Amino acid sequence: MKTVIVGMSGGVDSSVTAALLKYGGFSAKGGPASGWNVIGVFMKNWSASSLPDAYKASRDGSEDFGDYGCTWAEDSEDARKVAQTLNIPFYVWNFEKEYREKVVEYFLREYQNNRTPNPDVMCNSEIKFKVFLDKAMKLGADFVATGHYARIQKSKVKSQNFKSKVKSTFSLLKGIDPAKDQSYFLYTLKQEQLAKVLFPLGEYKKSAIRALARKFKLPTAEKKDSQGICFIGKINVTEFLRAHVKARAGEVVLAGGKVVGHHTGLPFYTIGQREGIGIGGTGPFYVIDKDVKANQLIVTNDKEDKQLWKQEFIVTDVSWTGQAPKFPTKLGVTIRYHHPDYPARVEQMKDGNLKIKFKEPQRAITVGQAAVFYDEDELVGGGIIQQVL
Repeated sequence: MKTVIVGMSGGVDSSVTAALLKYGGFSAKGGPASGWNVIGVFMKNWSASSLPDAYKASRDGSEDFGDYGCTWAEDSEDARKVAQTLNIPFYVWNFEKEYREKVVEYFLREYQNNRTPNPDVMCNSEIKFKVFLDKAMKLGADFVATGHYARIQKSKVKSQNFKSKVKSTFSLLKGIDPAKDQSYFLYTLKQEQLAKVLFPLGEYKKSAIRALARKFKLPTAEKKDSQGICFIGKINVTEFLRAHVKARAGEVVLAGGKVVGHHTGLPFYTIGQREGIGIGGTGPFYVIDKDVKANQLIVTNDKEDKQLWKQEFIVTDVSWTGQAPKFPTKLGVTIRYHHPDYPARVEQMKDGNLKIKFKEPQRAITVGQAAVFYDEDELVGGGIIQQVL
């Protein structure tokens, strides 16, 4: 019987993941169909001690954010109860140091540089499928599993698009539930990681997961889905950023230069943003650019403004799940979570970065976000948006 260590967050998804593996409801090729030796692990990545004093002082008590937004104590207890229900071993692994260094500091550094990062991508890359996976393997596990809505297939898929006859041994596919598909956050996974990871929920829709949780009589069956930043929770992101990121107030201007208001600091705004700009008049207004040198936030009140809709951009820090394609090539490209993957031409530049050109203009292509590439349902790679042309 093979051993799988399940990352249990205390939510319904990871709870059902553990149950499916325990009771043989999921079989990886080469793994037993009658059930696994399942071990549950809660990753403690964040707690109130990780929060800056400036953020704690900013809370006026008007909202109940529990442990300053982080519910790790409650979540770990929920995970423990599920493990008891399933009669599996349960442990808590502390990765707070790694999480702060690899995820939180990256998150804050990107905002300080007027970019809009996606911390969930970095959390998966550096924590779940690096330090967690590495520790599990060192302890003798055969696989790790998480509650992501995605699929991994062991296959030999031929493609004219790629340099080799075989695209990859392990293919990373979208989850079958389009409303829950989380493959976007997993683009940094390589073949050696995909070979050791299980995603049992990828073949299910969310409604079925709730039904399974009730069937297995899991204590998390009716628990609401978590919101907010990966492992941090419902923290007020703007207040959190203000406690860490240095910024100066400045003017909000239209593209022609007319001053229409004042902003509280450029890092606190993102391209395409509508809410929270804080100006009246003939709105709504949308952020279309930041003039860092002049410390001006540039907005428009035309949601069809050409500056808000762009076709070309540069991607850096490129990662491929298998073989890199032969360039130039055509792939489906998505520029944010839950944004459809639209047809685009992908060209490799002399410096190794990629130049992407959409067939049609797309709204609010944002520096710092991940651009992820698909060949139909298969995720083949991705990178970080460096410049919008």
